[in-house]
Amino acid sequence: MKELSHLPIAVAIGTSCVLSLFLLNEVNQKATDPARPANAVGYEHTVTLWTWADLPDVYQPPAPLGANQPEGTATPSPAARDYSFDIGVTLRADPLTCIMLSMVTFVSTLVTIYGAGYMHGDRGYWRFFAYIGLFVFSMTMLVSVSNFVLLYVFWEAVGACSYLLVGFWYEKPSAAAAGKKAFLVNRVGDFGFALALFLIWSNYGTLNFHDTTITNTVTQVSETTMGVLGQMRLADPALFVGGGAAMAICLLLTLGACGKSAQFPLHVWLPDAMEGPTPVSALIHAATMVTAGVYMVTRCTPLFVASAGVPAFHLGDYPVDAGDVVAIIGGFTALFAGLIAMTQHDLKRVLAYSTISQLGYMFLGVGTGTMAAIVAGMFHLITHAFFKSLLFLGAGSVMHAMGGIIDMRKFSGLRHLMPVTCLTFLVGCLALSGAPPFSGFFSKDDILGAVHDKAHHAAELGHTMRGNLYSSLYWVGMIAAILTAFYTFRGFFLTFMGPEKIPAEAGHHAHESPRMMTVPLMILSVFAAFIGGVFFFWHGFADFLRRTPSLAFKPVADTFVAHAEPHWDVMLTSSFGALLGIGIAAYLYLGKNTEAKFLAERLGPLYRLSYNKFYIDEIYNALFVLPTWLLAKLSYVLDQNVIDGLVNLVGWIPRFGGRLLRSLQTGMVQFYALAMVLGLLVLIAALVIRPGG
Repeated sequence: MKELSHLPIAVAIGTSCVLSLFLLNEVNQKATDPARPANAVGYEHTVTLWTWADLPDVYQPPAPLGANQPEGTATPSPAARDYSFDIGVTLRADPLTCIMLSMVTFVSTLVTIYGAGYMHGDRGYWRFFAYIGLFVFSMTMLVSVSNFVLLYVFWEAVGACSYLLVGFWYEKPSAAAAGKKAFLVNRVGDFGFALALFLIWSNYGTLNFHDTTITNTVTQVSETTMGVLGQMRLADPALFVGGGAAMAICLLLTLGACGKSAQFPLHVWLPDAMEGPTPVSALIHAATMVTAGVYMVTRCTPLFVASAGVPAFHLGDYPVDAGDVVAIIGGFTALFAGLIAMTQHDLKRVLAYSTISQLGYMFLGVGTGTMAAIVAGMFHLITHAFFKSLLFLGAGSVMHAMGGIIDMRKFSGLRHLMPVTCLTFLVGCLALSGAPPFSGFFSKDDILGAVHDKAHHAAELGHTMRGNLYSSLYWVGMIAAILTAFYTFRGFFLTFMGPEKIPAEAGHHAHESPRMMTVPLMILSVFAAFIGGVFFFWHGFADFLRRTPSLAFKPVADTFVAHAEPHWDVMLTSSFGALLGIGIAAYLYLGKNTEAKFLAERLGPLYRLSYNKFYIDEIYNALFVLPTWLLAKLSYVLDQNVIDGLVNLVGWIPRFGGRLLRSLQTGMVQFYALAMVLGLLVLIAALVIRPGG
């Protein structure tokens, strides 16, 4: 019954999707209920299933809370007791969790159904769906828990699942290497995340998001511990730790987010993750692992607000804080990955660099720090999940028909052979390119509009350097948008336009994918086309998301502008950029491609720089991989020849002594008698020489 292995997974994830939508509706009703307490910061509901760890009075803080805060801010009173390490398996329901749960389970359901057709006949069919189930479970738990420790546990769980799925075809050396690369690169970011947790614990005395009340069973006295992101702390911004500790926590959290969400300089694992089955690529890039970093930064918005004004470094005379660092990383990554995607020939690799670039947009949004920017970043996360999963599954459909070939130089003109795949892929390309009125147009423009507003607002307040920084990030994002339209339609034109060319690996039976694969494509294409416009004009998404406690935090909530006018200037500029990128791609890649070849020859060094991914992998190999390999070889030589030699010498000495003594055992009585006489003479000589000895 291995061929039915997909059924329990598809049913379980589909049921989770339905329940997530019911939960979203219930949370929406309760979050907007006029009878809610007026002093509540947003809406949250937590349920503790059981207590995982409860260690009372395990740590005494070295200084009162708030001792590191900037001068002039209120300082809380010292803790009256030692910190207790209390970890409960607690689930939370708030708008951010519900949105993430609904998106993850919906996209995962369609990917699982698609995977049943794509993986049909694979000898690891049952193993594939076991991994998929574990992957989706880990991601749903990651966005549902209410504790930094459990967040870290499931953060690692999705990393372990990515290792298993990227290296699913472990017989291929490239797949095994890609799985190890994904695992090891993520360890760098996860190390930073772990250090952030230690700092949070030592400064806040808890790792729970929510406030906890514990009643002593003997004295019946209740004690309330403020959660890191709990209602009590959110109600008073002065209760957050500031200063260098806040800045260090946020920078370390950013490092963890960069690893999981493949931001520069920890982006190198994601393109190689294409070695896994295509449904895995769709899950990783659209619904699960890479969105975890954006989710975590959004959840921890109050911590980034508390670190505002504390410089991580200086850009000229301007002190760059942790939020600015997130925005700078996001803007740079969006442009950097877009430049690389322009010259890649592997269709899935083009989409992989596109994911890195689009995640850069999300980081740019959540790093900007205003309510409009954070909501826009999450808005783009949702729309991106639909059109990027659509594009990856479309690429998988092409790969399925082409006999496993995905190099765009080996096939073309597939529009007649694969009409459904072609049409749905086109919808995904238009959404990714930001062409109006498709989903990506609204969500990407919301991010650019929020960044533009922050630059304008900073300039009005006389903060020239901050205004210049965000103005530069705005134009970086706009250029990246043009590149996105170009490389996306370059892939579409090379794959579906031109004369029909089928690789030999496809044989003579290349055809459209089965309905189990095309139906999910059609469903995703509808969402990719319309969900952005629905959220943009309905305003329900923004109104719901801003009721998340972390975003209802007063310093963030004060930046909210209800139903602000659309940024028509940004929309017009962005639309022109999208059409420009599509037009350039059409000019270069429709027809005989002579213009593209001409440019490649004229722009040789720049073309090679982009094609070779700016040699980042080679730089990492020279700086980290090669020295580590040399150290390992040196350690091997020392182990084999020095350490093993000394150990063997210790074992060889008794053997050598035994051989000498064994030579004395001749079995001849005369020899033994002579030895006794000689021994006696030696003793007598000793007594004569030292008579008193």
